[in-house]
Amino acid sequence: MARKNVLIIGAAGRDFHNFNTYYINNSDVNVVAFTAAQIPDIDGRKYPAELAGELYPEGIPIYAQDELPRLIKDLQVEECIFSYSDVPYQVVMNIGALVNACGANFNLLGPEKTQIKSTKPVIAVGAVRTGCGKSQTSRRIIELLMEAGLKVVAIRHPMPYGDLVAQKVQRFASVEDLAKHKCTIEEMEEYEPHVSRGNVIYAGVDYEAIVRAAEQDPDGCDVILWDGGNNDFPFYKPDMMVTVVDPHRPGHELSYYPGEATLRLADVVVINKMDSAGPEAIQIVRDNIEKVNPNAKVVDGASPLSIDKPELIRGKKVLVVEDGPTLTHGEMKIGAGTVAAMKCGAAELVDPREYAVGKLAETFQIYPNIGTLLPAMGYGAEQVKDLERTIAATPCDAVVIATPIDLNRIVKIDKPNVKVGYDLQEIGTPSLKVFTDEFIAKYVK
Repeated sequence: MARKNVLIIGAAGRDFHNFNTYYINNSDVNVVAFTAAQIPDIDGRKYPAELAGELYPEGIPIYAQDELPRLIKDLQVEECIFSYSDVPYQVVMNIGALVNACGANFNLLGPEKTQIKSTKPVIAVGAVRTGCGKSQTSRRIIELLMEAGLKVVAIRHPMPYGDLVAQKVQRFASVEDLAKHKCTIEEMEEYEPHVSRGNVIYAGVDYEAIVRAAEQDPDGCDVILWDGGNNDFPFYKPDMMVTVVDPHRPGHELSYYPGEATLRLADVVVINKMDSAGPEAIQIVRDNIEKVNPNAKVVDGASPLSIDKPELIRGKKVLVVEDGPTLTHGEMKIGAGTVAAMKCGAAELVDPREYAVGKLAETFQIYPNIGTLLPAMGYGAEQVKDLERTIAATPCDAVVIATPIDLNRIVKIDKPNVKVGYDLQEIGTPSLKVFTDEFIAKYVK
């Protein structure tokens, strides 16, 4: 019997994981291609033979998603598997309609087929959108577990944008490891806050190999913390699932894929950013949690800011630099840097769009609704250089930096600059500690 030709629609993350967990040794299926979206310059590669298994000795080509109709026809594709996240339902079904119109089936894989079971207890942290505050929630949970005397190893949702073979299993225990693994700005924003706090974090491509390495980490491992990405559901079967929602985007928790799935799967839901959101928006989010997951425990949370040099903002024209993915496919119009600039009395937020160069100019063309903010895009050396040039070209008195890393270490900023930080702070009761204590009592031997 001929093998069924399958194409995986992805963005260098969930797509590879779906292949590794469901298709790699499936002799009934022939994965003829991946497509790539969301992230610049990740098509035109191959999923390498070294990772693809015995059925794919030549590896598997990766094309731009724009080529989907041609690929379905030329490669005689029978089924397309949608495998990336933080996507509005309208877009998901537009792609589904395109696939069907080209004659192929359109499908989604769920947790039962793709989650890996760890030998260690697992807490998974996810979110309904990019930029909800998942990372600071993960850090807060790790702090609580470490205070209880536990060794915690974090594993981050994949961002394999470089040499996939070299990135099969990556371990980060120090800032120096970020340079060793040639991390992009987006990777550093996720890994650096962990290692600077003294805990180890893993990432890469092969999440079976990654979790087995994490379980045997040389520094010890009592608990695995899945630090999820975008709004995807976990790659590992969790013993406790925590999902973060954002009242700055009320309603998005029920209108993005697979964010609604993470909300429905949650044992605990954290409503973040309540300190800067309106009461009507908060109530919409509360009502939606109750509608789809009435058994979930709800933690109220805030993201209070730390601003190292507020005097450089007051009365000044400032350029605000925010986390890149939060502004692009996360679609946020306001972030921590904007809140800090307004709080500290900035005279004006300078619009960087007319001064953007190279890859940054392309980013504004692809995402025209970003507004008067500069996304800290840095998926490659060229984009990092264009970020530096854009900051230099934008006329302002100061730069307000609200990325999770020390951007000065990556790009040269020859203007006064202010660093904005943020951590999760629970409001009232119940707190996250209630649930981490319950988790420890039930699962940690």
